[in-house]
Amino acid sequence: MKAHTKETQAAMTPESSLQALKEGNTRFQNNSKIDRDLKDQVNDTSKGQYPFATILSCIDSRVSSELIFDQGIGDIFSARIAGNFVNDDILGSMEFACKLAGTKLIVVLGHTACGAVKGACDDAKLGKLTGMLENIKPAVQAVTSPEDASLRNSSNIDFVNHVAVKNVQLTIDKIKQDSEVLAEMVQNNEIKIVGGMYDIHTGAVTFYE
Repeated sequence: MKAHTKETQAAMTPESSLQALKEGNTRFQNNSKIDRDLKDQVNDTSKGQYPFATILSCIDSRVSSELIFDQGIGDIFSARIAGNFVNDDILGSMEFACKLAGTKLIVVLGHTACGAVKGACDDAKLGKLTGMLENIKPAVQAVTSPEDASLRNSSNIDFVNHVAVKNVQLTIDKIKQDSEVLAEMVQNNEIKIVGGMYDIHTGAVTFYE
């Protein structure tokens, strides 16, 4: 399979871009990945890149966007940070990816049993990690059940996963709130911003559209 070109990227829509990721995740789950010559794709993209999607995901070693969506070189922009939250630098990267480089879709991808979310639930303290986890704590506070404090920690995996979903939702809200560029592109139907959760047990991604 060849890498995307300017023409094939232009032909993609937000909807078809999302469908391409859904189909890729199905192939990943079925262990039926597309046959790609990655070295050939290196050559294809040596003079330019034309990705169709931008994916913000966690640094977790089990959640590589290129693998779980069965994508090749030059297909997606991949931003990774523990807890898949946004800051100004990531927003700037997304603005470049969408406004200047032509991607049609942003996916905020969380995952089950996320270590960063667990740390936020437990109010972990460790060097710079302490401040980083502050970005995830609004999601912890937004999940109101259970009320029992003894159940609102990393030992309760259901609570952790609910916080992870809420973190994805709040991150999408923040992207639209803090980036006029991206919010306008959404309003003009130039791009779509969706959430997703990767299940580390099954390899499946559930999308929130």
